[in-house]
Amino acid sequence: MTATASKRDVILVTIALFIATFMCAIEGTIVSTAMPTIVGDLRGVALMNWVFSIFLLTNAIATPIYGKLADSVGRKPVFIIGTTIFIIGSVMSGLSHSMLVLIIWRAIQGFGGGAILPVANTIIADIYPLEKRAQVLGLNSSAWGIASVIAPLLGGFIVDNLSWHWIFFINLPIGILVLVMVQLFLHEEKRRVTSRMDIGGTVWLTVMLLAIMYAFQVIGQTPIQWPIVALCVLISVVASIMFIRRERLAEDPLIPMGLFSNRTFVAQNLVIALMSGFLIAYEVYLPDWTQGILGLRASMAGFAVTPSSLMWIVGSFIAGKLLVRLSPFRIINISLAFILIGAIMMVLLPAYTPFVSFLLISMIVGTGFGLTTTTSIISVQNVVDPSEIGVATSFNTLCRTLGQTLMISVFGIVMNVTMLRGVRQTDGASLKMMDKLINPLTANELSGTILPKLREILYQSLHNVFIVGLLLIIIAYLVNWTDRKKSESQHD
Repeated sequence: MTATASKRDVILVTIALFIATFMCAIEGTIVSTAMPTIVGDLRGVALMNWVFSIFLLTNAIATPIYGKLADSVGRKPVFIIGTTIFIIGSVMSGLSHSMLVLIIWRAIQGFGGGAILPVANTIIADIYPLEKRAQVLGLNSSAWGIASVIAPLLGGFIVDNLSWHWIFFINLPIGILVLVMVQLFLHEEKRRVTSRMDIGGTVWLTVMLLAIMYAFQVIGQTPIQWPIVALCVLISVVASIMFIRRERLAEDPLIPMGLFSNRTFVAQNLVIALMSGFLIAYEVYLPDWTQGILGLRASMAGFAVTPSSLMWIVGSFIAGKLLVRLSPFRIINISLAFILIGAIMMVLLPAYTPFVSFLLISMIVGTGFGLTTTTSIISVQNVVDPSEIGVATSFNTLCRTLGQTLMISVFGIVMNVTMLRGVRQTDGASLKMMDKLINPLTANELSGTILPKLREILYQSLHNVFIVGLLLIIIAYLVNWTDRKKSESQHD
């Protein structure tokens, strides 16, 4: 903002950024809560994971693009364009009449959302001095916790009383409010474009991500078409090599390769990618457990994750206070300990576990992620040159998104392979029956003799997903520990 920006304008811009962050944060949980009903309406349980993965994929591709544009043409126009695209994608997703159409518009929605989180955090870095930045980022990060409290309850209410279409339409009034506030109160000097967009790097990054994602999706289908998988892997490897080569030679690269010479920058971004991958297992598949196995309605399934949302808010505020006393390494280490406990409990859950067990897990996991969100951003901003804070922030967001994007496919593979094996080994079972089981509104159409068998198949599938999630947290803990000495010395 300009030097003449009033305190009132700064506060109102901060509120607008908070609302925008809330709008993005609510998306994952509210869609996962409604997904069983969406699958029951549009059919296609095999395509279910693409509803999440395509959003995250286009979000990942868009993040570095918007980050670079924000540095060259300004934060305000980029933020407004991205938010507008997000709103259009949301409305059209709500109007979808098939899983394929829904996936297409979710891709548009994700591309728009790629601007909101990184540019919002960059704007906060612009308008607040370093000593206040941690607390404001903590406040902004609490939007994730608040959204997680509201989203399951709101999603369950909408699904039970209206229709799943309205979980997308709700972004329209929220998005318009954000656009109006940013337009009126964010005062930014116009910038002259000083560099050309790294089109080559953008193309190679897009090809790399699309190829590897499609490979994972094909592996999750039966029969597995190995020639297609091999071709996708080959394309991804070639695109990766070309992307790295392009970035090293580019005058103004999309992602500067020099950042990767900083061990702390690499380690902390890898940690947040692994943690974000685990979050997908928790947010996407836990509702399937409570609805498909326990037979709870969507609104009740929402209560299972409410404690995590509340503790996320608490953890975010605590992290803002701790960052002035402890190094980011120590705070992330503490957060990983909380999440590790929750991940172990998820793996050990019996099929018909008491509902209170989900509440306890939610509290533990929510505390861990609340401590992490702000700390991760600060940790990478502190180890780069001030002129690279925008790029570093965008890359941190990209790593979060990549972790989620890749792991939703991995979890989908684990889920589909286990489910297909279970269906084949169970007389009278079919994938269509699994579609009905996941949706509690249609589960009562299944016969009493086949229902327990289908629930056992679903339990084994979810159990394997949670085992993979546990491995991610163990690896994240080890990676964070290897960066201990460097992180501590930089904090001192």
